[in-house]
Amino acid sequence: MYLRSFIPTGRGINLLWLAVITLLVSGIGFAENALGAAAEEIDASANVATRRFYKQVAGAEEFVSSAKGLLIMPSVKKAAFIIGGEYGEGALRIGGKTVSYYNIVSGSIGFQIGAEAKDIIIAFMTKEALNGFRASSGWEAGVDGNVALITIGAGERVDTRTIKDPIVGFVFDVKGLIADISLKGAKFTKLDKSE
Repeated sequence: MYLRSFIPTGRGINLLWLAVITLLVSGIGFAENALGAAAEEIDASANVATRRFYKQVAGAEEFVSSAKGLLIMPSVKKAAFIIGGEYGEGALRIGGKTVSYYNIVSGSIGFQIGAEAKDIIIAFMTKEALNGFRASSGWEAGVDGNVALITIGAGERVDTRTIKDPIVGFVFDVKGLIADISLKGAKFTKLDKSE
């Protein structure tokens, strides 16, 4: 009887679960941020993701060669139980060389349960789009710039002649149960990897 008064019920249990899940999901980002990968690790992961991209998407190498800059976010992780959190670190490359490092952070609410990992490549097709991204202190997809997500099915080819958007995104190599390919609300922030 005494113990029962300490166990939350009804609305109390919902609020308790919400608080616990929020802490767990946000802990993914904080743990990743606290430990953060070294520049060499990010570059190595970005190289692997780029090779996967070239292998999975026909015409990708030609498409990438026409981009002014490429943001490669390998193994972006998301965990969710009603409230979802996503985090990853990647490299911005211009002319094939890394010029800076960024992280991606996003959150969501809704019916979602599970975890996933995915690779994201964002191609800046114009100098203006690339400069706008680089000048921002925290660039948010859908707010600071619209990202045209390209889905390529089996046997299809990405083609620079038909894609005319200034910012083009590819989400690929998705592993997990959520299978979310949206970038809306994702925030990209420049990282200091000088140490």
